[in-house]
Amino acid sequence: QNFINELKSRRKLDIIKESGNYRILREIEHNGFLIHADGKEMLNLSSNDYLGLSSNPRLLDEFRAETDVMALAYSAASSRLLSGNHQYYKMLEDDLADIYDKEAALVFNSGYHADIGILPALAGKHDLIVADKLVHASIIDGLRLSDAQMLRYRHLDYDHLRNLLLHHREEYENVFIVTESIFSMDGDVADLQQLCEIKKEFDAFLYVDEAHAIGVRGTNGLGCCEEQACTEEIDFIVGTFGKAFASMGAFVVCEQMFREYLINTQRSLIFTTALPPVNVAWTRFILNRMPDFYDLRLKLAKVSERLKSVLNEKGFETRGNSHIVPMVCGSNENSIEMANLLQENGFFALPVRYPTVPKNEARIRFSLNASIPMEDYECLFEFLECLE
Repeated sequence: QNFINELKSRRKLDIIKESGNYRILREIEHNGFLIHADGKEMLNLSSNDYLGLSSNPRLLDEFRAETDVMALAYSAASSRLLSGNHQYYKMLEDDLADIYDKEAALVFNSGYHADIGILPALAGKHDLIVADKLVHASIIDGLRLSDAQMLRYRHLDYDHLRNLLLHHREEYENVFIVTESIFSMDGDVADLQQLCEIKKEFDAFLYVDEAHAIGVRGTNGLGCCEEQACTEEIDFIVGTFGKAFASMGAFVVCEQMFREYLINTQRSLIFTTALPPVNVAWTRFILNRMPDFYDLRLKLAKVSERLKSVLNEKGFETRGNSHIVPMVCGSNENSIEMANLLQENGFFALPVRYPTVPKNEARIRFSLNASIPMEDYECLFEFLECLE
């Protein structure tokens, strides 16, 4: 039996390789916005360190100066419901609730922990979840774990969403509308104002995942909900700390009742070791300085517009209007060839292939970083302008 299972695994691996989807874990060394891999130094254009805070020496010095880092534990050594709920959690959650002007906040170990836990805890078998067709993998896994019924509306098609709710709302006790704010593969942005209107029209809850917007959008870096002036209307705002915040973890801001309910029912919170105090303290340090990074957010917007313009002039399809800029290449093979060409010329930009994206929509996903100097971006633009 073990031999048969091994043969099946090998066949599956062969199929993955033949389809151009074989993945490896790279041996990588980081030096700020530069990356060293395969014997080459390259500009890192595949990181989620959108503001470049992870290697900002001034921030690190300030954190060490105002925080007794040596006194902070590097492990909580327990789940939050046992002995791992240290004081830095309360400080961070209080700050999040104040900044978002919400009743409560709850911090998790990662965005994945948040997305696979919140909806299964809240939505039962008499409820309905209606999600945008292109929500990312962690939300999809959360939908699958839930006992609720699930429907998907066409990407950013709010007429389709309304039509689904018109036909199905009365069949269910509660309805949860689920979306990302900035979509991770296309880099496009949800119309949160319109979703708030639909939510009120159909007496639904609205769940917005700001994973790729928190820190990057809004005057104070609070995401698209701040930028579109609808924070108050959104029931569950989820954000991650592992991207623009250059830390680890995630959060939801919501009503106090829902916070208490999640503490008592969310399996991905209950059954995992808490984050280390040093990590949570660093996250809080960044959170309270996020309004200071407005210029970095402006730079990201300007660089992304320029990159899209260069790609469009060369005949490449791009999508979205954010710091995530997809360069659509078509087949998996074309995207791999383009990624290799970029890396040979000093640009670490990786392909995203089917089945992560639809067939014939494989792409290079440029993930921009505000700490990269403009002269380095100019080198990228010049290279792209010379492509045949």
